[in-house]
Amino acid sequence: MAESMSGFTRSHRCAETVNAHMGELVTLMGWVNKRRNLGSLIFIDLRDRTGLVQLLFDEDNIGTEGFEKAGTLRNEFVIAVRGLVQKRGGAVNENLATGQIEIKVLELRILSESLTPPFPIEDGIQTKDELRLKYRYLDLRRPELQQKIMLRSRVAQSLRAFMTDEGFLEIETPMLCKSTPEGARDYLVPSRVHPGHFYALPQSPQLFKQLLMCAGYDRYFQIAKCFRDEDLRADRQPEFTQIDMEFSFADQHTVMGVNERLIAHIFKEILDVDVELPIKRMTWQEAMDRFGSDKPDIRFGLELKDITNVVKNCGFSVFANAAANGGSVRGITAKGMSDMPRKKIDALGEFVKTYGAKGLAYLGINADGTYKSSFAKFMTPEELSAIAAEMEAEPGDMMFFSADCDKVVYASLGALRLHLGEQMGLIDHSRFEFLWVTEFPLLEYSEEQDRWVAMHHPFTMPMEDDIKYLDTEPWKCRAAAYDIVLNGVELGGGSERIYNPEIQEKMFTALGFTREESYERFGFLLDAFKYGVPPHAGLAFGFDRLMMLMTGAESIRDVIAFPKVKDASCLMTSAPGTVDEKQLDELEICIKPEAEA
Repeated sequence: MAESMSGFTRSHRCAETVNAHMGELVTLMGWVNKRRNLGSLIFIDLRDRTGLVQLLFDEDNIGTEGFEKAGTLRNEFVIAVRGLVQKRGGAVNENLATGQIEIKVLELRILSESLTPPFPIEDGIQTKDELRLKYRYLDLRRPELQQKIMLRSRVAQSLRAFMTDEGFLEIETPMLCKSTPEGARDYLVPSRVHPGHFYALPQSPQLFKQLLMCAGYDRYFQIAKCFRDEDLRADRQPEFTQIDMEFSFADQHTVMGVNERLIAHIFKEILDVDVELPIKRMTWQEAMDRFGSDKPDIRFGLELKDITNVVKNCGFSVFANAAANGGSVRGITAKGMSDMPRKKIDALGEFVKTYGAKGLAYLGINADGTYKSSFAKFMTPEELSAIAAEMEAEPGDMMFFSADCDKVVYASLGALRLHLGEQMGLIDHSRFEFLWVTEFPLLEYSEEQDRWVAMHHPFTMPMEDDIKYLDTEPWKCRAAAYDIVLNGVELGGGSERIYNPEIQEKMFTALGFTREESYERFGFLLDAFKYGVPPHAGLAFGFDRLMMLMTGAESIRDVIAFPKVKDASCLMTSAPGTVDEKQLDELEICIKPEAEA
């Protein structure tokens, strides 16, 4: 039976009872982590979010009734104890902050009993993710998860202090917004008061933070909850958190400078890691040409080489045709891998097909200088030597090639580069390598929508030198945009914003919007721009992604208290669920029968 904690006030958390409190009377509360009954003595490891401390139950100190009660304790019982801090009678545990002391218990209360948990409450368990997420409240008791969630809290506090010192105001923006379908799908919320009308949950505070600049709040930030109805991956969730900010009277260099100092501040204060400033910068085109990715992992080499000009007139039709059709032929040189077995080479060919490639050509140089290749019979020795020279390959090396349109070549070789980097052990996972990627294309063509769409969003300013292309050749425009990348993961992105109504109208025209459609979707912003809007720029970090990288987690689910799974459902609460017919009637919503749907 659960007992009351009346008269007990916790004096310390478990890991706070160190040598400095020797001889003191303390009151502790927490969970039974482990029990050892030696007959005349009972040892309990008591756990809370700070760590463990050993409790000693001796009948001479706690009495017969208390000793018998201690014998009923099981893992995950919640207890309160009052006792004296003393030196351990047995071996010291150097792995614990409290490893030199124990608590000689004088009084025990069982506050709550527990069933046997469905998995051990300890680190390193091999339990399936589905079971852990179903019992997430138990999973969150494990020390490794608690450390990640607590580190997240510390980062949020450090961030707020830094931003305040930099002159930013923390301002909350609405959660119930107007749907502006330009980008990912919105989560919609039906309105009872306005039947047939819907709110949208914000994909980001973008429009509101620009309106705050119009309103004169020249430096805004927010740790903002955002929602996107899109397919999940390891670094995505339907609801996520971003560190959002906007600056008035600032360009991209101002934004980058503040955020570089912010990153350096957080990594030093939280991880004691020195981030070298200024952070490296690379244009989008250079990133794609060298790494096949706009979020390159620069902790290792294996850079792409363009051999299009070398092979454009060669006898291998796959290469020659790609060059003739406006595509490219690019490759990667894997040092010392010429002895790679054919089975593994074929597996790499299947791997790149998932990124749109039709296959993977290869050319290896044996130790004696001879070649092994999938295409050597179509080429002269001189052509093979020219390829090897362009690829900077030597005897013992293996080269892999993709020939197609640039989009496919970049995607397939960029993924292959990361895959080989892991297989070859080239990536130092203890390093943090930051990079700014700049000068993105303003627009990208959507095959699905059969039109040009904004690569970032419709409010991104073209680079000043490219504004002249907006009317006639908008696809030539580069954006005054910048992404921050860490170890091959896009942490966040931002841009200078369009504040000139004329340029904004041209941008909407380039995206295929009529003036009427522009005002229907974004009229409130365009109207605000008529009343004096300052030049402004901003950026947003993915807070969950940042925490994933700082803690070394494999997924953002490990740094979110209650995450969703791949189908955007919650295994613990069974959300989403059905609702009562009465609620649907109030909203004037009718659900189609399953057969009709």
